[in-house]
Amino acid sequence: KTLASIRKVSAYEDGYNLYRMDIKYDYSLDDIIASGITNDQSMVDAIGKEALPLLPVSLKAPSFGCTAFTMKDTDGDIHMGRNYDFKDDTSALLVRNHPRDGYASIGFAALNNLGDNTPLDSVGGRAAALMGPFAQLDGVNECGVSIAVLTLDSQPCDQDTQRPVINTSLAIRLVLDRAATTQEAVDLLSAYDMHAMAGRDYHFFINDAAGDARVVEWDPRDPDRAFKATPVRQVTNFYACYGDEVLPNQKNGELGHGKERAVAIADVLDAHVGAQDETIVWKALRAAAQEPNPEDITSNTQWSVVFDNTEPAAAITLRRHWGDVDAFAL
Repeated sequence: KTLASIRKVSAYEDGYNLYRMDIKYDYSLDDIIASGITNDQSMVDAIGKEALPLLPVSLKAPSFGCTAFTMKDTDGDIHMGRNYDFKDDTSALLVRNHPRDGYASIGFAALNNLGDNTPLDSVGGRAAALMGPFAQLDGVNECGVSIAVLTLDSQPCDQDTQRPVINTSLAIRLVLDRAATTQEAVDLLSAYDMHAMAGRDYHFFINDAAGDARVVEWDPRDPDRAFKATPVRQVTNFYACYGDEVLPNQKNGELGHGKERAVAIADVLDAHVGAQDETIVWKALRAAAQEPNPEDITSNTQWSVVFDNTEPAAAITLRRHWGDVDAFAL
């Protein structure tokens, strides 16, 4: 049923398009986590054994940069804007998920991370797309909790405090399936050891229907990588917990880069205080969007999405096609 639900939404000549899929199969997050996540391959093996035991699928661990922010409009509705930036072009997969023991959600995965940008062209491509729920880069659930992952420049987090271990992708699945507020998301993630995927480090921007926006991070200056949750309005690829030490338009060592994009977002939001609506979210996303640069992994905006946290929904455009937006209700 899940395979049969895959549909192509856009038709760009370059071959990188938007697809959608409804998840019909069951999985147990608890069983996946309990299997023991020690590296990227063990996560893929655990998911395959639990959710897709008969299919030879593979998952490419992602590396990416991004921008994310929150805005409350004049009607009191909460939005999260997010640019997913990565130097290599990719198709996007909308994943609509209704887990038996969790909250319904919608979100997006990069199909190049699943090994096939044209999933309808082959049986293998369709099978790879089935991993979509465990390769999401952002999303929002029925409670209005949204989450986005962003890369950092620090050493990959690999905690070992004898707690259960999750990795970057499972953290997103865990929040979307089980968190009804940002505080619940923070409490959930703080209960696990974090293993960062693909040899890179990451943090998460989390927002909810009340507008509680925080960045969840693992302190790079602490040998034990202490868990931190910092309230922010916007963030890019730098540590929010050390945001005062980060300068724009330069690398800042392990503390990260891209602060100029956060400043661009802030300038747009500050210029429209008292007159904010969804068009301002799109204006802010355009201000922080990036053109292709093969030398910069955090360039080339692949998609820009506006999540509605108040009445959960998503509107997305691919690769800066600002006049071509697809909207999806939960």
